[in-house]
Amino acid sequence: MATSSSFTAVFFSSAFAACFAEVCTIPLDTAKVRLQLQRKAPLPLPPAAAAATAAAAGGTLATIMCIAREEGVAALWKGVIPGLHRQFLYGGLRISLYEPVKAFFVGGAVVGDVSLLSKILAALTTGVIAIVVANPTDLVKVRLQADGKANTVKRSYSGALNAYATIIRQEGIGALWTGLGPNVARNAIINAAELASYDQFKQMFLKLPGFTDNVFTHLLAGLGAGFFAVCIGSPVDVVKSRMMGDSMYKSTLDCFAKTLKNDVRKMCIQLGHNLQQGILSWTLCFLQGIHCKLLSDWVMECDNVFNSGAG
Repeated sequence: MATSSSFTAVFFSSAFAACFAEVCTIPLDTAKVRLQLQRKAPLPLPPAAAAATAAAAGGTLATIMCIAREEGVAALWKGVIPGLHRQFLYGGLRISLYEPVKAFFVGGAVVGDVSLLSKILAALTTGVIAIVVANPTDLVKVRLQADGKANTVKRSYSGALNAYATIIRQEGIGALWTGLGPNVARNAIINAAELASYDQFKQMFLKLPGFTDNVFTHLLAGLGAGFFAVCIGSPVDVVKSRMMGDSMYKSTLDCFAKTLKNDVRKMCIQLGHNLQQGILSWTLCFLQGIHCKLLSDWVMECDNVFNSGAG
């Protein structure tokens, strides 16, 4: 079982790594949310909506260019503040809880190889816990990213804190957990796919000749985990963004059914956009995580030396 000091070190290492990846990939995420919120609309379209639809047809880069041209470059970072809130909470909790929860499922300290089922159960559990805590930040992030889009409701929040306050005042505090169902499904599935597959890939690579427990092995495992997670979670991600960013849907099932009926092709195309962002984000998070972990280990080592010297 992880000690409190190691849990704290892993939490802050994971949280800062996730925040670093968020800052680097937020323009891709903003474009992804706009693309996910695109729906078939009756003709004729307003000029702004027509431009957005044309950009969506051109893909991620065209959408980024359209947002920058129509709304300014700063619009690509609209959701960065709640995005950092989300990554600090969700990124920190889901990873730091993984080893303790995995030890719980195997019935004690993790020794030797752990079954894939135990890894999946641990990752599902930590994903659910983390996103239940972080759902309000995810909601505000999606709404800020969607604000300004031609065919969504204009909310015109002045910033992240204003968005939190406005949602509570106008819709009630429970509204901060809008979209919790698909968000739990998405993040539990993606977390299980990421962490369990990362653990499994790393275990598999270490059994191959020539592989050791080094950065290269971890990077390969991380790339495989990122690809696998995006392929598994992309459809649920579309439903989650639409539930949070658009008020036309009655429930999660209603959103999924309407999306499947009207936009199944767009959902498949979205997989490509998610792969671009997901693999980049996971790789950046992993590399920064190594840096942060080394820093936290150094701080803990200095603290141990200081305490032993004082004793």
